[in-house]
Amino acid sequence: MGIYHDIIAAEVFPALGCTEPIAVAYAASLAAAQFDKKPEQITVTVDPGVYKNGFAVTVPETEGLKGNVIAAALGALIARPQLKMEILSGSNPELLAHAVEMVNAGKVEVLLAKERTSLYIEVTVRGGGSEARAVLEGGHTDLVHLECDGQLLVHTEAGGTATGHPYRAALKEMSFAQILELLDEIGPEDLAYLKRGIEMNLRVAEAGKQLVKVGHYVEELVRKGFLLADVVSSSKILAASASDARMAGLSFPVMSSGGSGNQGIVAILVPYNVGLFFHIPEEKILRSIALSHIVNAYIKCHTGELAPICGCAIAAGVGAAVAIVYQQAGSDLYKIDLAVNTIISDLGGMLCDGAKGGCALKVVSSTDAAIRAAYMALVGHGITEEEGFVGKHAEETIRNLSRISEIGMAKVDQTMLGIMLEKRTSSERAGSGGE
Repeated sequence: MGIYHDIIAAEVFPALGCTEPIAVAYAASLAAAQFDKKPEQITVTVDPGVYKNGFAVTVPETEGLKGNVIAAALGALIARPQLKMEILSGSNPELLAHAVEMVNAGKVEVLLAKERTSLYIEVTVRGGGSEARAVLEGGHTDLVHLECDGQLLVHTEAGGTATGHPYRAALKEMSFAQILELLDEIGPEDLAYLKRGIEMNLRVAEAGKQLVKVGHYVEELVRKGFLLADVVSSSKILAASASDARMAGLSFPVMSSGGSGNQGIVAILVPYNVGLFFHIPEEKILRSIALSHIVNAYIKCHTGELAPICGCAIAAGVGAAVAIVYQQAGSDLYKIDLAVNTIISDLGGMLCDGAKGGCALKVVSSTDAAIRAAYMALVGHGITEEEGFVGKHAEETIRNLSRISEIGMAKVDQTMLGIMLEKRTSSERAGSGGE
């Protein structure tokens, strides 16, 4: 199996709900499944990125409840880890009622491990005198430790390398010319899986169009003449509606990219809709989406799984832009360089302040910027190394962005988390009659 298949297997999968709280639910189900008694107490420890993304997002199958706490409780009670990132599809009203009781009784706590710099989820479940612990590290489904009542069941290093999965070390060092060669690995089954991702995310978008959220208002701007009824607007409406549905906790799985549902929406639906508009052959569209997934994964090898900057913008948005260029110009590295440099120059500073309804706004911005950058590149124009932190080639620009994210923005997550925790403390005080 080649690197392309490694990427797809690890990073492109169906997920029901925001991937961070769902990963928490999955870890809780792994732990709880190790004994046959009812969970009585759950302790969750997560890295800042998982904490941030589970702070204000609605969790599916919870009747509108939010956060990692309810996700952990429900995941432990479902205790069917074979469902993986669709774990909450195993819920029912009785289990939800029990989960809410546990949360309200203070039987579930979520702790922040500030020292963790990559994805980390540790869940300990206790019940009937038994105790089990599951640890995910490096990826949303990457089990590195599992134990029950002192017996070690699974233990391995996170992905076997410092960068997580073994393929990531090789992918990180690739050039865009080498990345394009990975498309040669794609066979008929791979094309079918890519098509399934389109169909899945289109269903989510249609469901989201019924909500009066970001997608609705972008569509209204078109109806009222503020925006043109063109491929840019239709792409923004499609992607925003899918994100609206996902962030609202609607019970529709989405095909993710880079382990993120919103990134999957941008990486898949934007090149799909643009390709459809320009009558690009279906197989070329599917291959462009494969390239979008690879580029998304490549950038996250540099910036990290959960960075202070928005992955929809600087990873999936870049992947979508490259995919659109590929649809119309093939493996033209000069135009790909221009597209990458232009969109990263445009959106490189967009912050990630956690998963929530407002993510659909960032999806709209990423969609708009991706199409604009691709068009400029196709006509031979874009941002060059003469401007700002942009490098001569796409690879250099991405490395520069990584340095800014890792070094220059080292305190950004810490600062945002401080603000979010202050808000939660103030809310709790107000709810208890305090100041």
